[in-house]
Amino acid sequence: MLKRALLAVALMTAGVTYLAGASASEAAAVHRVLFDNSKAETAGNADWIISTSQPDPLNQNANPTSETSWTGALSAWGVALQRTGQYSLKTLPAGNTITYGGTGALDLKNFDEFVMPEPNSPLSAAEKTAIMRFIQAGGGFFLIVDHTASDRNNDGWDSVRIANDLLSNNGVDDTDPFGFSIDVNNIGTENPVAISSGTDPVINGPFGKVRGSIIRNGSTQTLHPASNASVKGLVYRSGFTPGGTTGAFFTTSTFGAGRVAVWGDSSPIDDGTGQSGNTLYDGWNDTAGTNAALALNATAWLAGSGGGTTTPPPTTPGGGTCGGAELFGNPGLETGSASPWTATPGVVSNDTSMPAHSGSWKAWLDGYGSAHTDTLSQTVTIPSGCTRATLSFWLRVDTEETGTTAYDKLTVAAGATTLATYSNLDASTVYQQKTLTVNATGPVKITFTGVEGSKLATSFLLDDLSIKGA
Repeated sequence: MLKRALLAVALMTAGVTYLAGASASEAAAVHRVLFDNSKAETAGNADWIISTSQPDPLNQNANPTSETSWTGALSAWGVALQRTGQYSLKTLPAGNTITYGGTGALDLKNFDEFVMPEPNSPLSAAEKTAIMRFIQAGGGFFLIVDHTASDRNNDGWDSVRIANDLLSNNGVDDTDPFGFSIDVNNIGTENPVAISSGTDPVINGPFGKVRGSIIRNGSTQTLHPASNASVKGLVYRSGFTPGGTTGAFFTTSTFGAGRVAVWGDSSPIDDGTGQSGNTLYDGWNDTAGTNAALALNATAWLAGSGGGTTTPPPTTPGGGTCGGAELFGNPGLETGSASPWTATPGVVSNDTSMPAHSGSWKAWLDGYGSAHTDTLSQTVTIPSGCTRATLSFWLRVDTEETGTTAYDKLTVAAGATTLATYSNLDASTVYQQKTLTVNATGPVKITFTGVEGSKLATSFLLDDLSIKGA
């Protein structure tokens, strides 16, 4: 293990500025959205792309004025976002792989939102994990599915099966992470109605009021609030209870610090124009629904504040009820800055000599080989309806110490209460997940303190931190 003080000198000697915790992306104010075209989104009569120019639609027309300025059945969606001046849009072309935490320009870490419009090829295990880690770290995920048996490329996988496989076999959380599942059904022609809400940011967003949508052969979702209390149906079929657990056609949820939305049919996003040879229909402007407003408002909500992949929910959940919402802001540290954490300088790091558990950033406490103390802390508010909270994190301890004496220690505390202590005796070459119980309600400060002795180095690496009311 290379001591951190020596590493900093080595980097500066090589002409590299060592600024752990600084990130150029923090200066960006634009919403960065990546549309997927790597999963056969143009198979059959589908043409679910914003432009044939990929990855950058601006290479087709840098100043689009209408949906025909770009070629694709989603061009109306893309052009509407582009014309606001607040969005940077890219497409992941066919033949590419979905990644998170890599070095490519189209890696999910470089975006605030990932849109997957009716995938027709299955996701690999690594791709499913990448999507889940991206959401967990604060990214927005917009999934549009179709009806069962809508297998456009005849590979045995339709969008319903692909979506449910992601929800139940992703390698990150296979236990109903979003609190909804996709129904294996095919609804013919209906005009579902939006819930009545004056505050929901998707129903009442910057692109107009949502009244409802259209189904032209699509599917629905079943909600499981016991698995994720943040799940919320926004549009429902006729005959089903608005706000109920069945008959939902458009649903939102959260996972970690991220946001999720699912729509049960690709017909509403089809603008009727696209590549030659496709049979397309204009659902985008269908007056039986307000599909444009629904798509655009959801895009805005999922993208959050823009300029980074972390859009954490408020630290004080509303309603005073106890649910599964993430209480930490920036839980994966993927913004590249400490905020809203408070950290000793240099703790938030993307130094590849000590890789993160996921993504690029983690907290690196100590590792100097001299007397040193590092801290990482954040105050959260545990809802009044909870009797406790579950704190979890991934920890790796890397040490030069030998023997059976605990010279260097990491203490985890909730307020004045010590929850656990780890030391050089807990050294491991891999990250290990730790889970602790916080017996408190209301505001509580979670603090990680690493204290290193005066001789050999020990590094305490923390990543993918989480705290949820229980």
